[in-house]
Amino acid sequence: MKSNRKPTEKEIRLIKHLIGNHSICLSEHWESELLVSDMDDGGMGSLVLYPQLNSENREFGKQVSEYQFLDKDNVLVIATLYVDKQNCLYELDIWKVDYSPLLSLPDI
Repeated sequence: MKSNRKPTEKEIRLIKHLIGNHSICLSEHWESELLVSDMDDGGMGSLVLYPQLNSENREFGKQVSEYQFLDKDNVLVIATLYVDKQNCLYELDIWKVDYSPLLSLPDI
């Protein structure tokens, strides 16, 4: 498993866009506290999200939202935000429909 890291600015902007007006369990300083771990998805950019220090033993909850955009090579990309059963950030799934590596996140 890959180590945890701070998310990039583009990753934070995409997550904020996907959160939108949904009621998600977020601390006041969630952006600075959030850690992510790259998923083994062939370079498409999916992330496991760790919003709190004790983010172990969480269970998948539900899909919150989805956003579609074109990558720099004009291939469709679908970004989906999931929360756990406590309604806390869980996963950012990024799927490029041709399964090629993601070239760039969108400028949101």
